[in-house]
Amino acid sequence: MHKYFNKLVYALLTILGVVSVIFSLFTILPGDPAQMMLDQNASQEQVDLINKKYGFDKSISAQYFYYLNDLSPISFHSDKEEDFSYFDPKKYAGLSLFSLGNTKIVIKYPYLRESFQKNGKKVSEVIKETLPNTAVLAISAICIAIFLGVLMGIISALTKDQWADKMIQLVSTIGMSVPSFFSAIIFAWLFGYVLHEYTNLNMTGSLYEVDDFGEGIHIKWKNLILPAIVLGIRPLAVVTQLMRNSLLEVMSQDYIRTAKAKGLSSFQVIRKHALKNALNPVVTAISGWFASMLAGAVFVEYIFGWNGLGKEIVDALNTSDLPVIMGAVIVIASLFILINIFVDVIYRWLDPRIRV
Repeated sequence: MHKYFNKLVYALLTILGVVSVIFSLFTILPGDPAQMMLDQNASQEQVDLINKKYGFDKSISAQYFYYLNDLSPISFHSDKEEDFSYFDPKKYAGLSLFSLGNTKIVIKYPYLRESFQKNGKKVSEVIKETLPNTAVLAISAICIAIFLGVLMGIISALTKDQWADKMIQLVSTIGMSVPSFFSAIIFAWLFGYVLHEYTNLNMTGSLYEVDDFGEGIHIKWKNLILPAIVLGIRPLAVVTQLMRNSLLEVMSQDYIRTAKAKGLSSFQVIRKHALKNALNPVVTAISGWFASMLAGAVFVEYIFGWNGLGKEIVDALNTSDLPVIMGAVIVIASLFILINIFVDVIYRWLDPRIRV
């Protein structure tokens, strides 16, 4: 229990560090945030109103603590409407617990502020709309990597130093060395344009599309194929290499030789004895890659026009929509940390040797 508490504290401190870095990075950027939100011909009065509404007229340290207060599940707010920290139920999805003088103690969902460019739309709503698409893409990519990577790793181990092993090693090396954005461009051009007549795949497209008559939104599963394959290439290469090396190590153990001596076929030895033990390092690698895919999907989504969180980040960068960028990065970092802690706990449970 003490170890789990330490991990929780470590996760909270890591998230705090991420928030601090992100806030500092985007606060020191040149340019006036209020001017970014308004037209260049906006009056000074309009600029002053925006500065007051979003707290840009306060010191950097005050803005930082207000931002932490908005992100914290338990926060402190003023009961005066003219104050920037006033608790507005329409703004904060929370419940006021009790008051201490002019200060309200509130329990709420983390508040990621409002978009600069989407007519005051909450950043949490933007993420809620796009994150599921990224999750579908990441899960599909990791499934492709697991299935093909384990299969290719087994074939490579069974045909060690033969032509099949060398070909798989070559493909794996290329897969790990080629950047995702370059692979995305090549796949989109080759299978979505050059070979479109045969593949019937599009260069761009998202999971949900409006039909030609505007009568409704339909799921287009074929648009998932190319971005999922491209996003899964690098973890596929890693899983293949790990599976091959791990299986070769396991196959040299004494209990494997004993199983072979009993007359079991190579398929039976691998399925009943070697495969389970060889998968341990693969499980660890898959967990790390799945978490990093949420961030790595940025360029893949943008090139294929996949309406996920990655594409939303690129669009926000192009329009200087700082709250969306900050909120998306914080969410991705938090998911990365939580997934790794969860997998670490599961891995300790699966492999008792880790506890020692």
